[in-house]
Amino acid sequence: MSTWGGPVDVTLTGGRVVTPEGVLDRGWIAVRDGLIAAVGDGAPPDGPTTDVNGGWLVPGFVDVHCHGGGGEAFTSADPARVIKAANAHRRHGTTTLVASLVSRPIPELSDQVRALTDLVSDGVLAGIHLEGPFLSAARCGAHDPAILCPPDRASLDRLLTAGDGAVKMITIAPELDHGVDAVRHLVDNGVLAAIGHTDATEAQIRPAVEAGATVATHLFNGMRPLHHREPGPIGALLDDERVTVELICDLVHLHPTAVRLAARHAGTGRTVLVTDAIAAAGVGDGIYDVGGLEVRVVDGVPTLAGGASLAGSTLTMDAAFRNAVTSCGLTVEEAVHATATRPARLLGLDVGRLAPGLSADIVVLDGDFKPRDVMSRGAWVKD
Repeated sequence: MSTWGGPVDVTLTGGRVVTPEGVLDRGWIAVRDGLIAAVGDGAPPDGPTTDVNGGWLVPGFVDVHCHGGGGEAFTSADPARVIKAANAHRRHGTTTLVASLVSRPIPELSDQVRALTDLVSDGVLAGIHLEGPFLSAARCGAHDPAILCPPDRASLDRLLTAGDGAVKMITIAPELDHGVDAVRHLVDNGVLAAIGHTDATEAQIRPAVEAGATVATHLFNGMRPLHHREPGPIGALLDDERVTVELICDLVHLHPTAVRLAARHAGTGRTVLVTDAIAAAGVGDGIYDVGGLEVRVVDGVPTLAGGASLAGSTLTMDAAFRNAVTSCGLTVEEAVHATATRPARLLGLDVGRLAPGLSADIVVLDGDFKPRDVMSRGAWVKD
């Protein structure tokens, strides 16, 4: 983890602090021993202070769906390269990150999972998300259709065993053979069952939710479109109070109106912004490999070579936050819920809020919602 020295004892003052109870316009946060010791409004306590000059103080972002960044992908078996990817996002304010892996043959995917488990144990990553290979070929997006397969019990158990508790979420198309049974099996093993890359009808989605599926993997993208006579997965997942919906807020995957409509309907309790970022995030245009497929990034937009299918994004969570507020009409407090509070709760982690006793994961945003500074576990993160 890249930090600037160790944890500091300091009180951040002169900012607008977004707390679970609301915004403190003359707020301060006291940081001690890597934790938030106190949060208040008005005169700060005695001791060393740092004035954030009117900036916004928000919780460190929590990204539950990210494939890489800084030129590296989480598929690498080299811990240094995985750490480089995580650090690329940390510098943009993501202090809690789940590594997403794309579809590969089960033996290869098991090896990739096994290679990440130590980094989960060390706290570099908050867990692993498997986006495939249990997906619909009709809605495969940037996943190799030749690799896709039904979620049989043996394959699931092999992946869960490889993760040794590190696998936190698996995306499944529930219309596949054994799809609903797979959802039930994941839930029984304490793993989040997500629905995505699916061509299912609404009638095929409902049993999966009844079986315990609680996440919609990047709602709208990689799934049968919403139709007024067949709501499909979008209608079923968005309208079910038990389901948290991921939204890729890069203004490419989704129009601002689609983000606004979904976020308003799902509310702060069910809306999560994600990046779905690939290795190109924080690097720039070029040619990249995503799950064995060639991806070309032009003007920041990744597509499969020779086609128009989107292949992840180059988004970072600070940009998702900024887009949500400035282009999609979410309030700052709603954006905090969607980028930190709700995803943390989804993972069962006690982060994502600015409250006493929690880890001092803090992002200082300027008036344009661009990050000035990032603190992770009470230590300043390098630029």
